[in-house]
Amino acid sequence: MAAETNPAWPVMSIADANAALTAPGMPFEMETVNVRGLSLRAYKNTPPNLRVVFEAGRQWGKRDFLVYEGERLSFENHYRAVVTFGHALSDTYGVKKGDRITIAMRNYPEWSIAFWAAAALGAVVVPLNAWGTGPELEYGISDSGSKIVIVDGERLERLAPHLDALKLDALIVARAGTMKLGGAVAMEAIIGLPTGYAKLMDTPLPDPELVPEDDATIFYTSGTTGKPKGALGTQRNILTNLISAAYAGTRAMLRRGETPPAPDPDAPQRSMLISVPFFHATGCHSILVPMYVGGGKLVIMHKWQAEQALELIEREKIQAFGGVPSMAWQVLESPDFAIRDTSSVESISYGGAPSAPDLVTRIKKQFPKVQPGNGYGLTETSSITTTNSAEDYQHRPESAGPAVPVCDLKVVDEHGKEVPAGEVGELWIKGPNVVKGYWNKPEATAAAITDGWLHSGDLVRMDEEGFVFILDRAKDMLIRGGENIYCVEVEGALYSHPAVMDAAVVAIPHKILGEEVGAVVQIAPGKFVDEQELKAHVRQLLAGFKVPIKIELRHEPLPRNANGKIMKSELRDDMKKYAGTGSA
Repeated sequence: MAAETNPAWPVMSIADANAALTAPGMPFEMETVNVRGLSLRAYKNTPPNLRVVFEAGRQWGKRDFLVYEGERLSFENHYRAVVTFGHALSDTYGVKKGDRITIAMRNYPEWSIAFWAAAALGAVVVPLNAWGTGPELEYGISDSGSKIVIVDGERLERLAPHLDALKLDALIVARAGTMKLGGAVAMEAIIGLPTGYAKLMDTPLPDPELVPEDDATIFYTSGTTGKPKGALGTQRNILTNLISAAYAGTRAMLRRGETPPAPDPDAPQRSMLISVPFFHATGCHSILVPMYVGGGKLVIMHKWQAEQALELIEREKIQAFGGVPSMAWQVLESPDFAIRDTSSVESISYGGAPSAPDLVTRIKKQFPKVQPGNGYGLTETSSITTTNSAEDYQHRPESAGPAVPVCDLKVVDEHGKEVPAGEVGELWIKGPNVVKGYWNKPEATAAAITDGWLHSGDLVRMDEEGFVFILDRAKDMLIRGGENIYCVEVEGALYSHPAVMDAAVVAIPHKILGEEVGAVVQIAPGKFVDEQELKAHVRQLLAGFKVPIKIELRHEPLPRNANGKIMKSELRDDMKKYAGTGSA
């Protein structure tokens, strides 16, 4: 895709931009650190721990930090609520450094309060998927060894049948309404209502004397096979991501020949609409923590809905939003788009799923001053591994971008041998953002991490400049009669049709070929296309054996989990009804 950019762009290569930004005295200056016997590059200016970050956030005072429906919570009042709750955890329940504390709730302001209170005490925060069933929540609590659990009313209902088995020291419930709490304690009984936070104590919490390699979080993977695994992250992991989150925009400025401005604490406040859950590494590490540090306003939605998002963008003068690509599409296609003022928006970023190259064009058309971007990362990399933004994204919309400078990447074959640029293989990642391993699962850790290199499980190709192109999950790749078919490649072809809003490619069983290509497509509002037209469209772009034998057309959104990823297992089950309908 040709992008309309300055003919002189880029004035600096990726390698030269990285060298300039990481040089001595620069904000992204590097140093070599020893992490569990590994010599790694790290940002010299990485904060030492989350406790330091928490205390620094208080400087933003009366600024709005969290906005939820009719509630507005300033940084100062948030600080006081955190300190008060932290004292309850420490003084009443005996929480100390290294103890695991589970948080299981939707995106409420109380999620942030609980997170920062636990983090400031040096506890290990265990965010659980709020969409989880009772048994799934029980598993995460039990596996992590959490004795303190903080939930909302919805999660209390799901957990109730499992409480006897868990034998918790404390169950604390936010926003339970009129529910009977039994032995649980209302969070409001500890910190009161938001209207009273300004009068809460600000007595310093006990200092846990944290160091960068101390444990900080356990985020459970989605558990596509077997039980979920808890990715054990450190203080360094999270705070490395904090610095990486600021890198892409700065690199883009150098690439177009601009000088990045010096940090200005008096600059206008940035505002962001969060559409991903805090219990996901992206929501926590790449949104909650950076917005807190930077004094930004974070607007929370009870549930994603494009029309409400547009109303909030207008009302709160939102500068940034994103999530997964389908959310951006839903905003662009909403009938309310034409009647809402979206002129405040400067940034739209997304990841977690493939996107159509046409999405970049649409964003630039409907948001003229926006620089769209995407990126790639895993729970095991504490969110950000690669970033692609601004002109780089416009020129390579199919790419997830090059690595942030603390990450080393390599593409390897099935024997772990590095392959040449442009060839397909599994992506391996190394850096100070890679987690220690999986909680209480040494065998799984050994299988996933070799000499510091994390095996991503993603099939990619990487060009000469280091731009990564995600092709598929290794385990999700289709093999049709011995031919490898990368689902993302077929999805990309489907996305390039103007009537396609969302797409997922999955296997349809075949008794001779093993697997055939199937697809489920969400049609964009107001558009029409039939199955045969879509097949013909794909056939123009890809080899015949990659053309889906069946394309199921839907008008409702495709099923996604709380992390924004399409639930292909559900779609595979749906598509089994077409088994045997393809070619022999």
